[in-house]
Amino acid sequence: MNKNLKTLIFTLALLGIGTSFAQNKIIVYQSDFGLKDGAVSEMKGVAIGVSPDLKLYDLTHEIPNYNIWEASYRLFQTISYWPKGTVFVSVVDPGVGTSRKSVVLKTNTGQFIVTPDNGTLTLVAETYGIAAIREIDETKNRRPASGNSFTFHGRDVYSYTAARLAAGVITFEQVGPELPKQVVTIPYQKSVFENGTLKGTIDIHDIQYGNIWTDIDQNLVKKLNPKFGDMLHLKIFNRGVLVHESDAPYSETFGSVPQGKPLAYLNSLMQLSFALNMASFADTYKIGSGSEWSVEVTKSR
Repeated sequence: MNKNLKTLIFTLALLGIGTSFAQNKIIVYQSDFGLKDGAVSEMKGVAIGVSPDLKLYDLTHEIPNYNIWEASYRLFQTISYWPKGTVFVSVVDPGVGTSRKSVVLKTNTGQFIVTPDNGTLTLVAETYGIAAIREIDETKNRRPASGNSFTFHGRDVYSYTAARLAAGVITFEQVGPELPKQVVTIPYQKSVFENGTLKGTIDIHDIQYGNIWTDIDQNLVKKLNPKFGDMLHLKIFNRGVLVHESDAPYSETFGSVPQGKPLAYLNSLMQLSFALNMASFADTYKIGSGSEWSVEVTKSR
């Protein structure tokens, strides 16, 4: 083998090592901070200070205050649309400064989530799996000179660690010690089909319009076998107490029913949902979302 060929092979090997070491330089942020102050800008500034080559995006900063369930859902909703190597920073952290762990989870699909382990990872771990999870070693992965700050880990720990990981300054292994492949989870009614009844949770609202989205996917809906136009009977429970009951036609589009009338449909994630055409189902019937809100759906007789 001549010297030039050896040099070429060595160079390609180094490039391969570099590619596996670095991530794709993308960070996606979500929080319950809102955009009225400088908190989000501070997090992004810390990241750019690590590497100006990073590409920073927002998932949302309008998670309702302290709503860990919704943080979990928004990650579940969006992760699969981002490429392998993308680093997510999720900061909905009512326990900031307490004993909850600060972690980085790598999914089986190759994305990374930097977050407190407080329930935020419930749906991600369940849906995309845990390839590995590591606790952030703050002696190495914390913004310099921030040791006396105890209330903004989003800036001082999570964004800083995410930036170092996304930019390839550190490997995933250098985040900190590996943990067992388990996370803190929020209990909820998982979707099932039992004795002719679909059961599930109201995961979230289609927030702009007030439609309610359940975790009942199209495969379970097929077991009920509704045809377009069939009436579905909906029961909604809050902490096990029946709070709403109504019928809605199973519909392909919102235009299948008159304005203001109810319908059942599959949303953009192919999950069973309920709406009022051009009105808010959630506001009209005072329906919330999250792990305490469950549904039962049958065919109307």
